[in-house]
This record gives sequence, C-alpha cells and structure tokens, in this order.
Amino acid sequence: MTDRLMILPSKDPARVRLVSIPEDISPHEAYRYVTGLVSEVPREDEDLWLDAVMDTLEDKGFQRVDFLLGPALD
Repeated sequence: MTDRLMILPSKDPARVRLVSIPEDISPHEAYRYVTGLVSEVPREDEDLWLDAVMDTLEDKGFQRVDFLLGPALD
C-alpha cells in the first residue's frame, strides 16, 4: 500500500508541512477539505496558528509525515 501525501506549502521553508491523506478521502476532495479547515483556524499568532492547523488536520484523520527539505537552489 502506498501512502497518499499532500504538501502544505509556505513561503517560509521552515513552515512547509507534509501530511498523509486518510483512505476515505480522495486526493481531490482532500485539497478542498484541507483548504476549508485551514481557513477556519483563527489566525491570531502565526506560530500557534500552524500548530492549531496541524492539530485540526490530525483530528480529521490526516497524519504528519516527517521529511527532509533539501537545500535552496539559488
């Protein structure tokens, strides 16, 4: 079985996240679903906001995936 993954992009490379998509959600539906969930999280403090987004996604069955982001290609 292959994991289905989704990148949560950011302009700040340190804030890029990778999550696995739950089996009961199609990749196309996951994009719309995550976009909706992210927009519902209050954006009061940027550092706390990212943690709140990840907690919300985990509550819905998405899982954090550790990854190593390569060096910038300048």
